[in-house]
Amino acid sequence: METRELRYFVAVAEERHFGRAAERLGIAQPPLSRAIQQLERRLGARLLDRTTRGVGLTEAGAVLLAEGRAALDAVDAAERRARRVHEGAGLVLVSKAGASEELLAKLLDAYAAEPGAVEVDVQLCGPGQQERLLRDGRADVALLHRPFDATAGFDTEDLMTEGQSLFLPAGHPLSARAQLSMADVADVPLPRWPRPDGGYLDGPGPQVRDTAQLRQLVSLGRAVAVLPDSARHGLAGDVVAVPVLDAPRVTTVVAWPPHSRSRALADLVRVATRL
Repeated sequence: METRELRYFVAVAEERHFGRAAERLGIAQPPLSRAIQQLERRLGARLLDRTTRGVGLTEAGAVLLAEGRAALDAVDAAERRARRVHEGAGLVLVSKAGASEELLAKLLDAYAAEPGAVEVDVQLCGPGQQERLLRDGRADVALLHRPFDATAGFDTEDLMTEGQSLFLPAGHPLSARAQLSMADVADVPLPRWPRPDGGYLDGPGPQVRDTAQLRQLVSLGRAVAVLPDSARHGLAGDVVAVPVLDAPRVTTVVAWPPHSRSRALADLVRVATRL
């Protein structure tokens, strides 16, 4: 199977329409249709259900879409990392904006003091984006947070595990409590984080993009949120954090591709686990 054919199939499967897929790929529709037909003949399986309104995936097509995305990510990652090594670039570390701030600062300072340390380009992103950036090669190493981020397919080391608290404006009815349970916050409108497609679920809570934005909304009295206890770092005086005893515990991990042979990356991971 050629990489080109796989990219063509993934585009059609994601767009569910040959015309939109052709436009996305920058090619004409007839050669795209022929390429998909050739792929189906080679595999001996029908991948798409074609209708006048668009296309759907067969069972075989759904499997190829999932595996194909992973394969294309691996190809893109190999190209990007090989190019950076050739150019003598340093490491790219990705982390969720507003998360693990104190830990990240300590890690960068400690690694910079190591003999042979290379430049670390820190990229801060929205929730759930670290995993994607690490898988497709735009990052060499990431700080991920279980149970929110998937770590399957990566090598990881656990760095810290912590509880969670309800962060809310001072003066809120729940701010005087010494501790809370998830049942206490069941009827409190919580922030809505973006889905992988960038949209938001319907609901009463505010739409937020990252933890830094959420902190400001809490400080302004426009939101409350259940966040890891480490978010207390740099907490404003007008915000109160009350422990939620039965909230899922959050483990921060450092993650990297299992096939990496980078000495600089190995040194960074060693420093992280030492912290």
